[in-house]
Amino acid sequence: MAQAAPAPGGMSRPGRTPEAEGRTTEVRARPPDVFDARTHKMARIGVPVVLGLVYGYWVAANGRDGAPVTGWNLLLGFVSAAVFAGVCMALLVLAPRMPREVHALLWTAFVGCAFGFLYSQTGATVLRSVLMSLLVSAATFVAFFYRYYTREDAFGHRTR
Repeated sequence: MAQAAPAPGGMSRPGRTPEAEGRTTEVRARPPDVFDARTHKMARIGVPVVLGLVYGYWVAANGRDGAPVTGWNLLLGFVSAAVFAGVCMALLVLAPRMPREVHALLWTAFVGCAFGFLYSQTGATVLRSVLMSLLVSAATFVAFFYRYYTREDAFGHRTR
């Protein structure tokens, strides 16, 4: 059987230091991009739109609660999808420019509002919707703050 030969430097080996590899600094090479710039541009629009359509369908399904589909139900779904996709695209552009705390808070507010609205469509009380939304927001803030705190410096520049 023919096997591919290992590429030099392709796998990390234990005990390898910059000095042993002949490097003078601890500069890490970025992993290669699998997709080109055009694919990344398309994904920056496509992913929020697809997520928005899924969210809009979910809102509409929760709103009708098993009843027949109506025009108002379709309108609710499409408006929810458009708002979700628009805010998601705006956050993808604006949030990385913010400090890590604000970056985490922006995504937390987005997730909390989206979940709260989705949960309110199930017919739950306002108090229960707010409490569930706050719980989801708290968990989201902890996860995002940890992620940004461990991968960015104080100025918002990525370290990894």
